Formats: sequence, C-alpha cells, structure tokens
Amino acid sequence: MIDGVSHPQIEAVLGDIVDQHVDAVVNAANSGLMGGGGVDGAILRAGGDAQLAARRALRDRIGSLPAGEAAHSDAGDMKCRWVIHVVGPVYSRSEDRSPLLQSCYREALRVADELGAKSVAFPAVSAGIYGWPMASAADIAVATVRATPTDVEVIRFVLFSQDAHQEFARALSSGTE
Repeated sequence: MIDGVSHPQIEAVLGDIVDQHVDAVVNAANSGLMGGGGVDGAILRAGGDAQLAARRALRDRIGSLPAGEAAHSDAGDMKCRWVIHVVGPVYSRSEDRSPLLQSCYREALRVADELGAKSVAFPAVSAGIYGWPMASAADIAVATVRATPTDVEVIRFVLFSQDAHQEFARALSSGTE
C-alpha cells in the first residue's frame, strides 16, 4: 500500500494464457465473439463446449462487442472462472488508435472488479494479427494498468513469445509500481 492506495502486483511471464491459475483470463476477441485465431482460438478450444455456449449466450445478449469495450462469460473447462473479452483496435500508421487500446485494459479491469476477480491474466492485446508493434503495445498495456484504479491484486501479462516477453519486461522495468 502506497499513499493509502493498494497497488496490484504486475508481472510478465512467458507461457500459454489458457494454463494460468487466475480468476479471469482476458481474451483478445473479435467483435463477433465466436472465435478466431491466436489467443481467441486457444481460449475457445481450452474452454470447450461450455465456453462456446457461454459465448453464444453473451453474443445473443449483447450482439457484437465494439473495439475498446469489455464483456465477460464463464470460462467453461478452463482453469479460470471467467473470460473477459476485449476487442482491440487494428493498428494504423495514419490514425492514433492508442486510446482504444488503453480502453481495452481499463474496461477489462472494470469488469474484473465487478466480478470480484483478484487475479487477471492479459495477453498482448492487438499485438498479433491486428499488427500493433510489440514495444508500443507493451508500453501502452503497462502504463494503462498502472494508472487504472482496481481491486485486482495480481495482473499478469502472459506472453507467448520470447520477444513479446522481453518487451513487456522492459516496459515493466521502465517505471514504478
């Protein structure tokens, strides 16, 4: 606790997000919520039929999920209890979409707080098929979670490649928690 404010433990690990023992895993979803490649496909496969049913129910309830917003579903067969879905922006050289990427992290933490989650695992949102440069994605992610008030106690960035892990470790070491 610093200045009477509780700060979460923030860490970066090399691994597979579907194997994390946390309350909630954040999914880098597409706006249709029904699976795709990368993190989204891995989470859908790991969650099995129960995750598919939970996503269908979420989609039927809210329709599509706009970029920068978050919604949750049950995790199905995963080790976590919830999946918090966010839709990151596609990277653009001609338009600053960083506020949408920041919103993904803030909104995911807002949903985690509503659920009562104390530990959350994040992927590198938008840094895969959506083309966001990894160094920038790491800087935005780390700065945003550090600046977002939350009751979450552990925030874990789970990175699939050594390069991504190095960028997030660099971003974590470049500031104060």
